[in-house]
Amino acid sequence: MRIHFKTSYEHDIRLFPDWWSFFVYAALVAVAVILPWLLDDFFLGEVTNVLIWAIAGLGLMLLTGQTGQASLGHAAFLAIGCYSCIIGMENGLPFLLAFPLAGVITGIFGTLFSIPAVRLHGIYLAIATIALSVLADDIIVLLEPWTDGVSGKFAPMITIFGIEIERWTTPDRFYWLVLAVTILCTLFYRNLLRAPLGRAFAAVRDSEVSATAMGVHIAFTKAAAFGLSCAITGLAGALMGFYAGAFNNETFSIVISISLLMMIVIGGLGSIHGAFFGAVVIAFLPQALSMTTDMIGGGNVAIPGLETGVFGAILILFILFEPMGIYGRWLKIRTWFELFPFARKDMFKRQKSYLKTERLR
Repeated sequence: MRIHFKTSYEHDIRLFPDWWSFFVYAALVAVAVILPWLLDDFFLGEVTNVLIWAIAGLGLMLLTGQTGQASLGHAAFLAIGCYSCIIGMENGLPFLLAFPLAGVITGIFGTLFSIPAVRLHGIYLAIATIALSVLADDIIVLLEPWTDGVSGKFAPMITIFGIEIERWTTPDRFYWLVLAVTILCTLFYRNLLRAPLGRAFAAVRDSEVSATAMGVHIAFTKAAAFGLSCAITGLAGALMGFYAGAFNNETFSIVISISLLMMIVIGGLGSIHGAFFGAVVIAFLPQALSMTTDMIGGGNVAIPGLETGVFGAILILFILFEPMGIYGRWLKIRTWFELFPFARKDMFKRQKSYLKTERLR
């Protein structure tokens, strides 16, 4: 059993709880780096897809899991990031400039959207973001001179210091690029949680009344959460465009927004690990269902809506029996083994209490 004896505030906000955690994550990164030599191109592409979804999940997790602002419109911000990056590269910008610029542009749009959105709560905020996701489809068509409308665009070749990167011809290079962006976004998220702004996000999520009493500016904090969340999501959208190769107004539909929200709920709200666990589920579930139907029906069985139905059933089961998601279940299993044989039967019993200050929201 490892006991964290904290003697100062710095111990509570350090990047890794202990050296063991540092070595575990370092080993995980090392395995991820050598993965192209261990997997074929197909499975390497699937892992790349998982990482892209994880980046998008980190963006939504920052807003929904960390700040408590439900959003069903992040597909629109994925589209903004994708089109911004591709259009910038078509106009002569190098990838190393167009890619971060796409994140900045998406963050600005997210901040502008948050100005009226911060006044909304709960279901009303979700409806407003749904409207944004629906409008994004029409806006892309209306901006045909820039976006090519329903015809869509093709992702250009990525060139970094003379090295050409493309998903189909050089999948290993594209994987390493996505892995580097994933690590940077994860470190940014983790350090943000250690900063005063990250603590303000958690305070707003738990109770806006209590956060206000502690001096947290609610409107500014929510706007910052929207801006940073959309910036990370925009980077994921740009990578999705390069991963798909071709995209149009139907690529970033409202289904993507719903899938993103379900992904972080299944993975575990409010945790970095939850974004990765949820990304694994949403990326590999279609392949698992395809392999299962092939084994049962020899490849001739096609069940409409099977993927959506299974994903919805998994979501319902998690909401009913494990609201903390996959990461929450893993924490319980790990804690049980760490405390064995002193673990109690009702140690993980769900609490039904709530803050009375929530009545004043």
